[in-house]
Amino acid sequence: MMDFKQVDRSWTLFLDRDGVINYEKIGDYVTRWEDFRFYDGVLDALNIFAKQFGYIFIVTNQRGVSKGLMTERDLTDIHRHMLGAINAHGGRIDHIYYCIDMEDESPNRKPGPGMGLAAKKDFPKIDFSRSIMIGNTINDMVFGKNLGMHSVFISSNRPAPPLPDATTDAVYPSLLKVALQFAQ
Repeated sequence: MMDFKQVDRSWTLFLDRDGVINYEKIGDYVTRWEDFRFYDGVLDALNIFAKQFGYIFIVTNQRGVSKGLMTERDLTDIHRHMLGAINAHGGRIDHIYYCIDMEDESPNRKPGPGMGLAAKKDFPKIDFSRSIMIGNTINDMVFGKNLGMHSVFISSNRPAPPLPDATTDAVYPSLLKVALQFAQ
């Protein structure tokens, strides 16, 4: 299990989007703001995280753009509205990294390290050994481990790997349940 007591403002939080922050449309894509719905407690969780972490990033695969199901402008519109709601609730996201590549082998598509390396280039103070990746897929966990991060699986809509697991340090049912570990 992860020891959250060691986390302070020198740490970085990486978050997946769909299935962690908002309801994921399994087998489909959130293609417009009207389809985006925050999970219960997420805005409260992000408020808690904003006080705990030095940096907070979203890293999200968004292949729906390359499939022609939405435009990159649609994606940025979703993110603009999402950030507005997060900021209004006292939370923050320092940057959103997204990958629209179709190929599973793309180094920018999770579990490839590209989005994490881009964050490190933009924010050189990031120390991956003092970072946590929170996601709801094994690819999210592998992404974090490939960069030397701690990894937390959210079992919102997929079964969690049984612990102990080489890719996963902890499992929680929601982002709020993770955030409450810092409020204790």
